Amino acid sequence: MEAESKKARTDKGKVAIVGSGLIGRCWASLFVRGGYSVTLYDIMAELLKRVTTSSNLQETVEGAEYVQECVPENVALKQKVFQQLDQFADDDVILASSTSCIMPSSFTAELKHRAQCIVAHPVNPPHYIPVVEVIPAPWTSDSVAERTAALMRELGQSPVRAKKEINGFIINRLQYALIMEAWRLVEDGVASPEDIDTAVSQGLGLRYSFIGPFETMHLNASGIEDYCERYGANIVTVCETQAPPRPLTGPTLGVVKEAMEGAVPIDKLEERRKWRDSRLAALAIHKRTMTLKEAQQ
Repeated sequence: MEAESKKARTDKGKVAIVGSGLIGRCWASLFVRGGYSVTLYDIMAELLKRVTTSSNLQETVEGAEYVQECVPENVALKQKVFQQLDQFADDDVILASSTSCIMPSSFTAELKHRAQCIVAHPVNPPHYIPVVEVIPAPWTSDSVAERTAALMRELGQSPVRAKKEINGFIINRLQYALIMEAWRLVEDGVASPEDIDTAVSQGLGLRYSFIGPFETMHLNASGIEDYCERYGANIVTVCETQAPPRPLTGPTLGVVKEAMEGAVPIDKLEERRKWRDSRLAALAIHKRTMTLKEAQQ
């Protein structure tokens, strides 16, 4: 029975993970859970249960259907790693990066297999937050983007596909807009950091955990068109006051730092991260349960 169980987990093929940091280990867990055989590469290979480890990149990549790069966010480093992957890749393997902000064109342009390169960016922690951004370079083939999105869905993740690359991708552009406005509200003396966090965690965040901004607009009026007719002009007027961006430095940083470290001291960050992850896990279970119930109705 144990032998059969092990065979079932590897029937879907091999996936290579390059980099064994937090994101690399999370990806490995997701692929193992999805039934794939995983080889995890790092210069200092460490033993992970149910995952093969290697300090030989060629050995890691050979025979893989999909490679997920998880090295630190450094363009030069990613260029070097992808040049090495290019040497060992066959003409079918997908070469994906976990980068959160580096456009794929900046580290894949000169590669022989550049049409097979793509970004598959998870949100931390990916085992609780299922969204994955699928970002093509200008030369990425449509089939690679489609196969990557299909693989993410197979793993139980929720891929979102960008039609083209853009600085910040999708999630960070949305997140940075919120961060920047929060910063302005503190800097202009409108609200405290604590009240702004409360406005999101006890307000916007609750409904945005189930529906996005467009569906929120659609539900908050008699459809999206009615919402735009009612509120569009004022939205534009408000947004005109939000430019230009402010530097995240100076006295405002001191105010935000005092508030954040007062609520969560530096030596309590890991404890608070565990609390966050437990809440995210509970929310993920709740959402899956509700989805199943709705499907049965």
